[in-house]
Amino acid sequence: MSLRSELQRILHQEDINFLLTNRIPRRLVTQWMGWFSKIENPAVARAAIAVWRQFADLDLSDAKQQTFASLHACFTRELKPGARTVDPDPQVLASPCDAIVGACGTIRGTELLQAKGFPYTLLDLLADPALVDTYRDGTYVTLRLTSSMYHRFHAPHEGTVERVTYISGDTWNVNPIALKRVEKLFCKNERAVIRTRLAGSGHLVTLVPVAAILVASIRLHFLDVTMNMNYRSAAEIDCDATFAKGDELGWFEHGSTIILFAPPGFRLCEDIAQGTVIRMGRALMHLPAVGM
Repeated sequence: MSLRSELQRILHQEDINFLLTNRIPRRLVTQWMGWFSKIENPAVARAAIAVWRQFADLDLSDAKQQTFASLHACFTRELKPGARTVDPDPQVLASPCDAIVGACGTIRGTELLQAKGFPYTLLDLLADPALVDTYRDGTYVTLRLTSSMYHRFHAPHEGTVERVTYISGDTWNVNPIALKRVEKLFCKNERAVIRTRLAGSGHLVTLVPVAAILVASIRLHFLDVTMNMNYRSAAEIDCDATFAKGDELGWFEHGSTIILFAPPGFRLCEDIAQGTVIRMGRALMHLPAVGM
């Protein structure tokens, strides 16, 4: 067995994985990783990427660049032109990112799942009663970005970002092992609540990027700020940023989760289910029929 296979086997053991990625000084390790990843030294970057490849299936074949000045540049890499196709149907929400689909489906009143047997509520996550009413009995999908995936996220539909709410929090790992052990994990972690108004239909669709250990940094281009553990600016930010479907909204600095919420009447596309691996731009949800 190769060293890489042995390392991956060890990390897939649930108790060891949870211990190594959660029972450590999470915020301190995350801050250190943020500092280390931004060291601009090609030799350091090459060594770090080589170590990264031992733990993950990192594929850079669709990256715009093949060499990187820092680990951060690799994390936040752009894609080659044409590497992703955005579904053009205006009656469809496209996936905002590359991801593995986690829990998804219909919200039961105001309750939804992070994993089997681990529910949380809209209010726990969104901290806004008005949004709770908007998404009561609506539809949601949890999109998990692994460390080796493309980390930028995009507009799921043509529309306008109206407001961003930043909620400070912890940096628990958001992998399936932690989701089965830590109640209301997404509601404990640092996150941003991004409200988007769809062009044409006027529906309010909300994206919630959730930070995690080694991440805790969310960059939103239209605000020209990076939200992280050192962020001390306004928690509520009104916006008027217009995007075409597929336009880039921002990025994570390592890999994490985005939860997408849509009002009642939206439905998941037939091939979207827990465990599905998807790419940015793939059809994710159908909008309600015109007139509903």
